[in-house]
Amino acid sequence: MDRRPVILIEDDIDDKMFLEDAFSALEVKHPLLWFSECEAARDYLFSTKEIPFLILCDINLPKQTGIELKREIQGDESLRKKSIPFVFYTTSDQSELVNEAYLNLNVQGYVQKSNDFGIMKKNIRTILDYWSLCKHSNNTHN
Repeated sequence: MDRRPVILIEDDIDDKMFLEDAFSALEVKHPLLWFSECEAARDYLFSTKEIPFLILCDINLPKQTGIELKREIQGDESLRKKSIPFVFYTTSDQSELVNEAYLNLNVQGYVQKSNDFGIMKKNIRTILDYWSLCKHSNNTHN
């Protein structure tokens, strides 16, 4: 069973706790590693030899936005080669941000947050199930 961590980059403590509750209710086996700002997440990604299962990232974050972090990851060959699925999980549904995410940053998902716990659990389950099934370069062995 895959127990690589899910990286959560979220500055809102209520949203973090809501997501933790959803992971618990769904009995997700992946550990959830929380970072309240992009810099700490980036430092972790650069320093760990482990390849996280998934990155769930808000867009509107202090100091550096999720868009800027994804741009850094994409611009760094060592992080890009880790091929970590990157999904924006954010309240924003601005078409400019959605287009930027997909057209310029090659994100693997853009999901709008829900305040409804049932919907949020369904969305998280769908994201995790998809990436559990999907074959990509960080979960296949040659």
